Amino acid sequence: MLKERFDLTGKVALVTGGSKGLGKEMARILVEAGAQVVICSRNEDELSAAVEDIASGDSNKIVYEVCDLSQRENVDLLAKAAVGHFGKIDILVNNAGSNCPQPIDEIKDEDWDRIMELNLGNIMRLTRALVPAMKERRWGRIIHLSSVLGLGGKEGRGIYSSSKAGILGLTYATALDLGPYNVTVNSIAPGPFLTDLPKSLLNAEQQQGFSDRTALGRWGNPDEIAGPVLLLASDAGSYITGTCLTVDGGVMARVL
Repeated sequence: MLKERFDLTGKVALVTGGSKGLGKEMARILVEAGAQVVICSRNEDELSAAVEDIASGDSNKIVYEVCDLSQRENVDLLAKAAVGHFGKIDILVNNAGSNCPQPIDEIKDEDWDRIMELNLGNIMRLTRALVPAMKERRWGRIIHLSSVLGLGGKEGRGIYSSSKAGILGLTYATALDLGPYNVTVNSIAPGPFLTDLPKSLLNAEQQQGFSDRTALGRWGNPDEIAGPVLLLASDAGSYITGTCLTVDGGVMARVL
């Protein structure tokens, strides 16, 4: 019975930004739970490698679409293409996003618009495109990736924090819109996960500084996002909606 609650056999998921990092690990756990999965990103080589790694290239389990979600016109095209692969999308994981560190007095309008479009505006658009069919089937799971920087702040992260806080507002309101149709909407706010990006950008001292902020004294491993995603994507989380699950190793527990 417990296993059945987490079983996603017969479900289809779309994971944006699914070629590497947390997106790839979320796609992996959905495939392992029985779902068919569509991943997308801008880099076809990374997508192809991810599909091969996750399911040995089995196109009945996972396929990819090359898509640049920073361009508004691509969102509806992605929604149609994703549905075209397996006939529907039951689970939407809005993971694609970017950052552009700038202090408030140096923020450029074009950078603000670009990050807001990718991190927030196109999450709304992709959700808007896919929820009508979820409502008709009276089953759906929508998971937005926010951040601990949507719950708190950091110097120079005004654009990113604003976009990730906006995701939380979208989560709360949309959960109320879709609750009557048995469609749940939640956010996950990751803390420091040691993906390729921080590995490449931070030296050892900087990495240690992030570890010290957590209660566990370490970075998260990318596969540690899998459990929370599976909970929210499956019937095991059927009574969880309109909330944000913080997966941060205890970062937000620390006041001083």
